[in-house]
Amino acid sequence: MAAMTDERLAQLVSQLVKDCEDYRDVLAVDRIKAMEYYDGTMKDVPADANRSKVVSRDCRAAIKKVLPSLIRTILGNDKVVEYAPVNEGDEAAAEQATDYINYVVFPESDGYDAVQDAAHDALKLRNGVIRWWYEDKVSVAVSTHSGLDEAALVQLVGDDAVEVLEQSHTIGKIQTPQGVIEQPSYNVKIRRKVERGTPRLAAVPLEEFLIHPDALSIEESPITGIATRMRRSDLIAMGHDRELIEGLPASTGDSGSDAEEFTRRRDAFAARDAAPKALEEVDYYELYVKVDADDDGIAELRRLVFAGGTGAENLLSNDEWDEVPFADLIVERRPHQREGGSVTDDMAEIQRVKTVLMRQTLDNLYWQNNQQPIVQEGAIANPEAVLNPKFGQPIRVSQGIDARAALGYTVVPFVAKESFAMLSYLDQEATDRTGISDASSGLAPDALQNMTARATALIEQAGIGQTELMVRTFAQGLRRVFKGLLRLVIKHQDRPRVARLRGQWVSFDPRHWNAEMDATVNTGLGAGTRERDMMMVQMVQQLQEKLLMTLGPDNPYVSPDNLYNGIAKSVEAAGLKSPDLYFSKPSPEEIQRRMQASASQPNPEMQKLEMRQQADAERARLAAENDRRKLEIERELKLAELQQKGALKRYQIDAELNLKRQQNAAEALGGEPVSVAHVGGIPG
Repeated sequence: MAAMTDERLAQLVSQLVKDCEDYRDVLAVDRIKAMEYYDGTMKDVPADANRSKVVSRDCRAAIKKVLPSLIRTILGNDKVVEYAPVNEGDEAAAEQATDYINYVVFPESDGYDAVQDAAHDALKLRNGVIRWWYEDKVSVAVSTHSGLDEAALVQLVGDDAVEVLEQSHTIGKIQTPQGVIEQPSYNVKIRRKVERGTPRLAAVPLEEFLIHPDALSIEESPITGIATRMRRSDLIAMGHDRELIEGLPASTGDSGSDAEEFTRRRDAFAARDAAPKALEEVDYYELYVKVDADDDGIAELRRLVFAGGTGAENLLSNDEWDEVPFADLIVERRPHQREGGSVTDDMAEIQRVKTVLMRQTLDNLYWQNNQQPIVQEGAIANPEAVLNPKFGQPIRVSQGIDARAALGYTVVPFVAKESFAMLSYLDQEATDRTGISDASSGLAPDALQNMTARATALIEQAGIGQTELMVRTFAQGLRRVFKGLLRLVIKHQDRPRVARLRGQWVSFDPRHWNAEMDATVNTGLGAGTRERDMMMVQMVQQLQEKLLMTLGPDNPYVSPDNLYNGIAKSVEAAGLKSPDLYFSKPSPEEIQRRMQASASQPNPEMQKLEMRQQADAERARLAAENDRRKLEIERELKLAELQQKGALKRYQIDAELNLKRQQNAAEALGGEPVSVAHVGGIPG
């Protein structure tokens, strides 16, 4: 198998680059128009001379309303991305990678600026492109140190990165218990050179981005890359041969991307003047091409760098590569197309109509406020007073002429009020097309104050739904960015690194991580208002508390991690950056220790139940004792009553017997019988 020659490779790449540049120039027409509409420069709606030139900024207003919600939802989290293990044993590495990328690599690589710029491009220009690369940075610092002793001097200059520029010393005398001794004091001037590699993220200007017109995504494009201009000195600093770079032709600056660049930078620079040789710019191409260079029938990915053109003589490097370091981000998908939908696409027509209506409305008001005078020729002695009126200047009418007949003003009907209803209709149409309104941008519009809560919620949810779809679509594209960033760190960081994380120094060694771990971009709680987000979190926390109180801390539904996540989300929903500043996440060992201690202690609820049962038993015993005593007392009383009745009966019987004896005795003596009623006081 014969390898492909550089000449053949350059011919193939040149044709692919031409296809990409033609495709870029076609898209540039719409992008230039979008940037002009955003900046308020509407060349397709020219203003008439001496008429209103006002421009409605609807595209700019809509983008500025939705952009904060999109950025807050994605970048407002402490953990923008979370990595998931793909193989058994990747769990610890995934957790470390999540912390390292979120807290160290992503901020250091200017990731926040790159994501925000790409989001702005996607909302305005349909697509935003982010690229990532590894940059070796060299920092040089010069410092002067004085009053050093020998030990401090050795420690300072002992580093290989330190170069001593100047050195001097003096002899001083110090008092010691042994007497006065001499001690040298050193003064040095050093240069410290530190080389450090760091990953970088940046949003690519779309006029520099190249992709094949037939591709529906970066993954399937046969060529992807950037076409820009670089100074000769920068190319030489990158390690390329000086003689080769200085022999390359300078950039002519007449490529099709210049018009788009001028518009993007608002014509901030004029034609390039003559520059020194080292500062001259040359055309620079960094291309990732799928080509069968080894003639094995399978196209491999190669990284090709050209300068000054795309010929074989301009090829600076040709290497096999592992991935295309670009991500294409959109906020609205168009099926079976790479280009997405933008806010400008929905708002451009509305901005154009509103601009015309506003100009006509203001022109009508101008005519009302500056009426056109009607002057009888020869009737005004000082015509300048009418043509160029000044406050307090009299208008003199010729002798014998009626002033009312000599001077009058045209009557212009006021029709501007008819435009206001149309402007309101267009605003509602813009909301229907984009879903972007005051409610969906996190503000409570005054127009909703007199509406019912249900109607207000429906209007807010309609806008929030479309905004959430934008966020999720954009986050889906960011997954490729973070997976590429992880591969970049694993590939280039060849030693452990110690970084301060949550107040502690932690060592990270990416060399043992799995580069194919999956990435999930956190989209927060939603794109709605903070009040809505906090209500959602509070509802979740209330359910967690209910389950914990009902089933205990070792229930299968709510773990300590779940509870802390709810607390962290409530802090984020309140707009505070880091939950660690307000709440501490307990370690698994601390949770286990507390659960064991809790298990060894009696359950307060069980204690309360036992005490309640004991109290109930005591009350039952006392009640039974009271019932027994009551029965005994009743029995004693009844017995006493019976005894009393029996004694009375015996007394009556004895009295009757005694009376009977007396009667018998009296009869025996022949006297009168004794009355029973008067015997012993007992009635008969």
